Amino acid sequence: MDRLDKRILEALQRDASRTNLAIAEAVGLSPSSCLRRIRRLRADGMIDRTVAILDPARTERRLKALVNVELARHGDRQVRQFLALATAEPAVMSAYAVTGESDVILMLRLVDMAEFDALCERLFRDQTNVARFFTAVVTRTAKEETAIPL
Repeated sequence: MDRLDKRILEALQRDASRTNLAIAEAVGLSPSSCLRRIRRLRADGMIDRTVAILDPARTERRLKALVNVELARHGDRQVRQFLALATAEPAVMSAYAVTGESDVILMLRLVDMAEFDALCERLFRDQTNVARFFTAVVTRTAKEETAIPL
């Protein structure tokens, strides 16, 4: 990957809805060269997917929560089982197996506390191997970036 590929990827991360012509002009390439590079970056797996990022304030899922989960049993199989259970939940936007005091960190987008309570019943109670969990409800977002610095 050279500097032009990086410039293309940066441009796509800022706004992938722009035309190939606009991206080519922004990075200083001909449209055909730019399109070839974009196709190669997709084929090589550098571009995972292209999505629309919604404004959370305009959706019904305005409540954001971060949940640190400690499992009772910490083996790889148990972590994978819990992650499979968590990722099946529509409100779970991100799920990470982590090092440190927690085993898993979840980022949730919720309609309301009733949805959170129901999710807690499914994920953190009974036979889910969860020893304890700690929740932080986000009150203000200072930065939330999707672009990966190159």
